[in-house]
Amino acid sequence: MARHGIRPSKALGQHFLIDPNLARAIAADAGITDGDRVVEVGAGLGSLTLALAAAGAHVRAIEFDRDLLPALREVTAGVETITIVAADATHVDWASELDDGAWIACANLPYNVAVPVVMAMLDDASTVTRFVILVQREVGERFIAGPGDEHYGPVSLRVAYRATGQLMRRVVPSVFWPRPKVASVVVRLERRSRPPVDVDPASLWRVVDAGFAERRKTMRSAVIRLGVDPGRADDLLRERAIDPRARAERLSLQDFARIAEALV
Repeated sequence: MARHGIRPSKALGQHFLIDPNLARAIAADAGITDGDRVVEVGAGLGSLTLALAAAGAHVRAIEFDRDLLPALREVTAGVETITIVAADATHVDWASELDDGAWIACANLPYNVAVPVVMAMLDDASTVTRFVILVQREVGERFIAGPGDEHYGPVSLRVAYRATGQLMRRVVPSVFWPRPKVASVVVRLERRSRPPVDVDPASLWRVVDAGFAERRKTMRSAVIRLGVDPGRADDLLRERAIDPRARAERLSLQDFARIAEALV
């Protein structure tokens, strides 16, 4: 970095992975085998990129920061299974960028883009069947949280609609430079072959967003805000096995789906 005149960008949320053991462990968490195709978002200086290639992957490494590209190309020079793509992952057309066939997404995601990038890839990058991502602890726990968990919310439900998730490992700040002020986690998401609920997605997310719009309010209040007559709200919810006094953070994806079906 000194030789290339590079300094970490606070605006881009850059914290570079400097522990090669963790890079290899993440590649193992991703279950990489010879010939797997991996898309890496935010390749940085290539520490994870090299570990993925060493595990046998063909890596499409996406990096937005033009200042990093010369160093990244130098680090990965001679590794024929690495292709560097200069692009902003928040604006990539994933259907065009990734061709047919299975891909694995593996990345040390900058904290400020982790949620929009993962959400966009879950929705639009249908050929990505597995995600293994290193993110800020709170963000990672939000991805895999269930009803009643501290970080459960709309993001958790949108992930659960598309994938199953698990925590792979907890990560201390000392593996990064510069050191972040928070801990991180590695989470793994496996894309579902189909959503676990059969309901119109627009109706489902309308109910989810209404439920979490005012966290201290009950689902009775949420369905009334959605246009249900106050005199009918309790019965509508009870008919779908929902306690009208329940709050959104206690409801499962299936609970929200039943409410959405009742409002169609």
